[in-house]
Amino acid sequence: MSELTHLNARGEARMVDITDKAATVREARAEAWVQMQAATLAAILEGGVPKGDVLATARIAGIQGAKQCSSLIPLCHPLQLSAVTVDFELDVSSSRIRIETMCKLAGKTGVEMEALTAASIAALTIYDMCKALDKGMVIAGLRVLEKTGGKSGDYKIDKLP
Repeated sequence: MSELTHLNARGEARMVDITDKAATVREARAEAWVQMQAATLAAILEGGVPKGDVLATARIAGIQGAKQCSSLIPLCHPLQLSAVTVDFELDVSSSRIRIETMCKLAGKTGVEMEALTAASIAALTIYDMCKALDKGMVIAGLRVLEKTGGKSGDYKIDKLP
């Protein structure tokens, strides 16, 4: 196992010094799922959720979440993201929404946490906007799908949905 980089010699938490790292193009994709009642998904599709356009709001929230990652996750570096996308796949037969996010930059550290945060915040926003209709929704499957760039190399899950 490699040395823990977020601890100093005394075992105290620290932010990793990336000053001397080369800037490279880095990209990460992540996903999460929101499982719900069929009637809840139908209300989202029909625009019948009292709080408004669920997917448009969740998309904006996910983008904002990626941009705020370093304020939410201790020891994350603030990043100058060059692109963030939040996309939705509605699975009517299973009454769920798949959220896929992508974050990209030219920088010295990866964007996996930003992609995961975007997916999390988008999922939480769907829950918040629909909780009056369905308090039993389940948020699941949060994971990194792929990451490229940087010293640790590329990563891709074995099976994409």
